[in-house]
Amino acid sequence: MPSHIRKGDDVVITAGRFRGQTGKVVRMINKHDRVVVQGPGIEGITRNVKPTRVNPQGGQVEVDRSFHISNVSPAVDGKPSRVRFETKSDGSKVRVAVKGGKQIGDPLRKVKK
Repeated sequence: MPSHIRKGDDVVITAGRFRGQTGKVVRMINKHDRVVVQGPGIEGITRNVKPTRVNPQGGQVEVDRSFHISNVSPAVDGKPSRVRFETKSDGSKVRVAVKGGKQIGDPLRKVKK
């Protein structure tokens, strides 16, 4: 099943501590259905790291925050919107915002008939 979110999309967080914040999807973690979002007001998680050869000092490292894919929605004009998938006449499949009907991102792929 195709995902309603892709890398590079602007998204609005719809649940949790950061509800209402907007950011950009930096990475997709498909195995766990999560997305990594960066944006103003979305601070990362601080992890304690043991000293290694690569990082002999060790210390605290800030890691980007990830959200479950169901807790983010594509931002259309700064507001969250659901996504509909449509197939164009040339055979390409596109994501379309339910609010306003704008196309989101690039076509996904050519659909064989």
